[in-house]
Amino acid sequence: MNPLLVLGIIVIYFALLMGISYFTSKSRSDESYFTGDRQSPWFLVAFGMVGAGLSGVTFVSLPGMVGNNYFYFFQFILGNVVGYLFITFVLIPLYFRLRLVSIYGYLKERFGVKSYKTGSLFFLVSQSFGAALRLLLATKILQFALFDQLNIPFFLTVIIILVLVWLYTNKSGIKTIVWTDTLQTTFLILGAVISIYSITTSLSISFSESVTKVTEHAYFNIFNWDEGSGNNFYKQFIAGILVAIAMIGLDQNMMQKTLTCKTQWDAQKNTLTYSLILAFTQFLFLGLGVLLYIYAEQNGIALDLDATGKFVNTDTLFPNLALNYLGPVAGIFFLLGIIAASFSSVDSSLTALTTSFTYDFLELSKKSSQERTQLKNWVLLGFSTVIFIIIMAFSGSKGDVISLIFKVAGYTYGPLLGLYMFGMFTKIRVIDRYVPVICVAAPVLTFILSDFLLANYAFDLGFVNIAVNATITIFGLVLVKTRSNTQTI
Repeated sequence: MNPLLVLGIIVIYFALLMGISYFTSKSRSDESYFTGDRQSPWFLVAFGMVGAGLSGVTFVSLPGMVGNNYFYFFQFILGNVVGYLFITFVLIPLYFRLRLVSIYGYLKERFGVKSYKTGSLFFLVSQSFGAALRLLLATKILQFALFDQLNIPFFLTVIIILVLVWLYTNKSGIKTIVWTDTLQTTFLILGAVISIYSITTSLSISFSESVTKVTEHAYFNIFNWDEGSGNNFYKQFIAGILVAIAMIGLDQNMMQKTLTCKTQWDAQKNTLTYSLILAFTQFLFLGLGVLLYIYAEQNGIALDLDATGKFVNTDTLFPNLALNYLGPVAGIFFLLGIIAASFSSVDSSLTALTTSFTYDFLELSKKSSQERTQLKNWVLLGFSTVIFIIIMAFSGSKGDVISLIFKVAGYTYGPLLGLYMFGMFTKIRVIDRYVPVICVAAPVLTFILSDFLLANYAFDLGFVNIAVNATITIFGLVLVKTRSNTQTI
């Protein structure tokens, strides 16, 4: 595509974000950055969260993974929907009752300070890597589409994106993001819809015929009953439930937006609506993936295969076809989608990281207004630097990023899941000082067990590693229980 056109799209899109930032910054309070003054419309939060939930990883990686994994990921999505019910009717009432800004404040009330700090630290590590990997994929595409042609090096592209995010989120944080995420979700979904339209037009088929082609295709294989496979239904479904609880319900990034709603019922409506929209959108992207492979086959577009016949670097499928084959309209909307993904994958993450660190480690609530602003700015700069370093460390990586993110999440969110489940469903007190050791040991033992089972029994834990991780954490907490009991909060 013409680099001037790409640059113009970026400039116009960023101008829209800055306009939203300007209007949302009016009448802001000291708490606006962190809580949005708890005045966000629930339906706006729900729709905007879809963009953060999808990100560039889903936008690009989900259609491509169909070639090797068929529709098996939908088993995971079905589990997600069940997990959102737990978030809606168990976690949200708890968070609202305690009026939390950082959701890890619950761990302080239930177990003690060390447990609280441990939970927050696991989130900071998880979110930093997750945000960096999501932004990495989107940035690579922008580098290919524009910045390489302007002779701008990759590291500078990353810096430019991080600076742009800082410009529109610095003043009002989550109050701005609730609105910008809505814009970004719109362009993400439009990118998929326009691409589907372009493919069906090119193949001279109607929408109903495209649905038939997808559902009759060999890739439209939803359920896997092979017990040894990482894509086994029970593994994927259970993992979907637990990952949704951990990566949404126990994630400061996603819950911070939900807690900006006016009332508990608004927050619950938000989560239920979000779960249904997200499930439908992910199914749409899987269907798009089948159409992309059909298009490539019928137009003689060669796709790289490895020695076993599997597709290589499937994350390049959608960008390659959208930018080089599907026409200018599809290319423009693909770019709008990936630009939206670039910003949405990092803006809310940086705000959540800043909120969690300042409240959980710097005791921001005890600071003056001027000190709060200074600390927030320094912490925001610090995490921007951390994300930049992680992106550069993984800049040479290739392959299916979405599977990597969820597998890593099983190790980093597993201890959080174990802590919350133990705290909410037992009355057992634990020796607080041992909790950090248990939470570090659990993922290490999970990794060793996973490697052993795969090497000796060809049994792949897959995404269900989060269940094993959480179980080991719970078992460890039982071992360090005290003699006295306490009431569950």
